[in-house]
Amino acid sequence: MRAAQSTTVAIAALAASAWCAPGAAQTAVYPSKPVKVIVGFPPASGADIMARVISQRVGEVLGQQFPVDNRPGAGSSIGAGIVAKSPADGYTLFIGTIANAINASLYAKLPFDFTRDFTAVAPGGSSPNMLVAHPSVPVRTVADVIRLAKSKPGQLSYGSSGVGTLPHLAAEMFNGMAGLKMTHIPYKGSPQATFDLIAGQFDLMFGISSAVMPEVKNGRLHVVSVTTATRLAALPEVPTVAESGLPGFEAVTWFGFVAPAGTPREIVNRLNTEITRAAALPEVRQQLAAQSIEPLNGTPEQFGAYIRDEIAKWARVVKSSGARAE
Repeated sequence: MRAAQSTTVAIAALAASAWCAPGAAQTAVYPSKPVKVIVGFPPASGADIMARVISQRVGEVLGQQFPVDNRPGAGSSIGAGIVAKSPADGYTLFIGTIANAINASLYAKLPFDFTRDFTAVAPGGSSPNMLVAHPSVPVRTVADVIRLAKSKPGQLSYGSSGVGTLPHLAAEMFNGMAGLKMTHIPYKGSPQATFDLIAGQFDLMFGISSAVMPEVKNGRLHVVSVTTATRLAALPEVPTVAESGLPGFEAVTWFGFVAPAGTPREIVNRLNTEITRAAALPEVRQQLAAQSIEPLNGTPEQFGAYIRDEIAKWARVVKSSGARAE
């Protein structure tokens, strides 16, 4: 989904041509008032930070404020439900995340369908997860984890930030692909889970990089692997899970802008262009990198296809794990 400079230019050209097309006159003055950006998580979360950093730049270019409105709850489904019922006029956006892809199958019933009731606008960024272990656990590689787990079925324990969260389901996908049985210890959030892993209350965790990276650097946790498709620039010596014996394994926290279904294509294209430009600015990349967020870009169609693929992928993991929303 990352695009090279030539792709970014092509996207911008495509958006510009659509903006000047005959049917675009009715939206040519967009935006003529502030554009609300709803985030389904609290302030200072990854989704919130990405939304604020990029929205500020987009607002400066378009001459209107893009205020962020935090509506946390139900794994961001409360905020998503608000946007799904909003007018499809481009003045209410939502920060879609991996949580929305998971929620599509985790919840027995939602008041919206994330693929039917939203249209993809632009990806914003992604943050890797890291397989980390307490230093006392005798594992240094993915192969070590697999050998130890198979030698002690059900005895190796992993923590998570809650049932149905990415750290939980990443571990369940790992279990399924490696043929393991590890014991899940869920927490109510990443900080407490990380604290208890450091204290040795359980063995390992697929932690969010922004939460566990400081503990890896100070030696209180050992990083075994990363969950991205390629190695991280910040940790080039650490292999991915995929290259460590489980090809195809990938589990990243992603964020992106979506709008109510039916939002005019001209508006979607213009927003995509400006979000893409903002995410490419060196100062924006620096701000996001400080939070372990890597900017992404791509067309609305590419982002929409990615969301659909993620919904299908995690539905399989939710089903095999038996996870249900608490």
